[in-house]
Amino acid sequence: NNCTDNCTASCTIECQNNGTCAGNDTCTCTDGWTGDICDTPNNCTDNCTANCTIECQNNGTCAGNNTCTRATGWSGARCTIGCTGMFSNQTTYTTDTNPISLVLADVDSDNQLDIIVANYGSNNVGVLINGGNGTFLAQITYTTDTNPYSVVVVDVDTDGKLDIIVANYGSNTVGVLLNAGSGTFLAQTIYTTDTNPSSVAVVDVNSDSKPDIIVANYGSNDVGVLINAGSGTFLAQTTYITDTNPISVAVVDVNSDNQPDIIVANYGSNDVGV
Repeated sequence: NNCTDNCTASCTIECQNNGTCAGNDTCTCTDGWTGDICDTPNNCTDNCTANCTIECQNNGTCAGNNTCTRATGWSGARCTIGCTGMFSNQTTYTTDTNPISLVLADVDSDNQLDIIVANYGSNNVGVLINGGNGTFLAQITYTTDTNPYSVVVVDVDTDGKLDIIVANYGSNTVGVLLNAGSGTFLAQTIYTTDTNPSSVAVVDVNSDSKPDIIVANYGSNDVGVLINAGSGTFLAQTTYITDTNPISVAVVDVNSDNQPDIIVANYGSNDVGV
């Protein structure tokens, strides 16, 4: 029967690769092999049972019958597809009331992204400094006008430090909080907008190398452009008519003429304006 001492007298097949005959012409295969005579590699090494013919990857273990027990963060028959388990459970950090908009930017120049959040219900912005390894310190708050709705972070006074610009929906203003260094900010300077500013962008629209403020005024159906006058100060807005309830604004060169254009989502009239 060519099985030497691995087989019983009733075995008429040869069990290969250190497989042992279990009688009645069946083989018990060692890890890494399958098939009637254990001559088919299953590439699973010690992670698989004898009847596994697939390779379990990313620390998955074979459960038999060509199925894998998946390690956390992986799915698929061979544990090769990343799934929602790739993210750990959230870590929460306290803000003030009704945080509605946030941006991540390195405001203290340590090459780590910090969190800046507009707290709509408490009339302030919170700054959570990055503590390293994806952790954040408790927020420091800075007063805004009523109902800060949208926040961006841009160096508006060209001093190499990122400043905070916030659209104050309830008081019809935008606030500019200049960076005082080390991730701290001066009290806001406010500039009048039209009714219910809901979105703000900061882009150099007049090609003078100073970023200007563009704001969508939801309640008055227009966008306002506040030109940077230098040193982080801004001129009174010039307004441009939109359709009904502009709620979001972006500024990008859409016609390739090297001049930034304004694109606005008009919530109340179901269109976008360019």
